[in-house]
Formats: sequence, C-alpha cells, structure tokens
Amino acid sequence: MSLAKEGFAFILIPAVIGILFFLIGRGPVPIALGSVCVCLGLFFAFFFRDPARDVTAKENELVSPGDGKVMEIVEENGEKIIRIFLSVFDVHIQRAPFDGTLAKVEYRPGRCLPAYKPEAHILNEQNVFYIDTKKGRITVKQIAGILARRVVSWKKDGDILKKGEKIGIIKFGSQVDVHMPVTAEIRVKQGDKVAGNTSVLAELK
Repeated sequence: MSLAKEGFAFILIPAVIGILFFLIGRGPVPIALGSVCVCLGLFFAFFFRDPARDVTAKENELVSPGDGKVMEIVEENGEKIIRIFLSVFDVHIQRAPFDGTLAKVEYRPGRCLPAYKPEAHILNEQNVFYIDTKKGRITVKQIAGILARRVVSWKKDGDILKKGEKIGIIKFGSQVDVHMPVTAEIRVKQGDKVAGNTSVLAELK
C-alpha cells in the first residue's frame, strides 16, 4: 500500500524522534516517550494510506469520491447533494466521481467547525471542484473539520478527469459533499458506509 506524499513529514518526524529516544535515552521515561512517538508515526502512516482502488462502476454510475459515512441526502437549488463524513480512521484521499473536465477549483477560506454541524458545509474552509460531464455539472467539496486544518487540491482548472482519478486530500477528520443533477437516481441512504471508487452513489440519467 502506498502513502500520500503529504504524510511523509508527519510520519518521519515522530518516528525518527522515537528511535532517537530508544538509542540515546536511559530509563523508563525516554522509553515511554520513544514508544509514544513511534506509535504516533504509525498512526500517521495509517491515516495517510493510499490503497489501490479499481473502478468497477458502469459508465453512467457516479462513484463515491472518498471513504466515510453518508450523513445526509438533500435536494437544494435544483441539485441532489450527498454529504459524507470522514472520521480519522477513513482514507482521506478524494477521487473524481465521474469522467469530465475540471472547469474550476475554488478555494474558500473559513472556519473548522465539527463536520456534523449543519452549517459546516457553508462556513468551513473548503476546496470546490466544478466538474463538467456529459450528464451535467458535478460538484465535489472538500470541507475541513474540527481536526482537519487543510484541504489540498492536486488538480488545476481545465484538467481532464477520469472516474476514480485522485484529485486531493483532506488532512484529518472532515467532510466531502457531492452535488449532482436533480435527475440522478440515488443508490445510497443516510447512514451507509461508502468507499472511494468502489461504492456507487447514484446513476446519472
């Protein structure tokens, strides 16, 4: 399993400090501190994991852009929206849910409210990916949470995206929203666990 490049510093720094405690420390305190640092490095390695995911969805099926739990499914302003909560134990890499052209990536500075708060998707820091597809516009929002302090985009305006292609990462617990045309047939329900690339969220008509 590979790791997201954003995680290397988080993994190496505590791991190296922990090893130094083991090598030069004497007594139970350095050993305890070394153990904590190594465990922290292992946790970051787990958090920044990047598992290989094959797309098996059919052509008109929209896949989940990431791992997590479906918090809410709503219809607003002529769109259907699926909101997905990512805990610190979920894979935090986001992927393109459908083939298309990235019309624009818009960064919106904001707060870091807990993702479960209703206003989080409006007030929190986020990256908004506007993807034009043959079935209409799909919008993916990376939304920071109370632990997430940074949303990272790996794409730029005008990029051609393939379903399942990696587009960015959110550092620590957070939220991802997917906006789609109102004609989409939703395939999930509130409370469902979903996985990036492998879970079908909807069929686009």
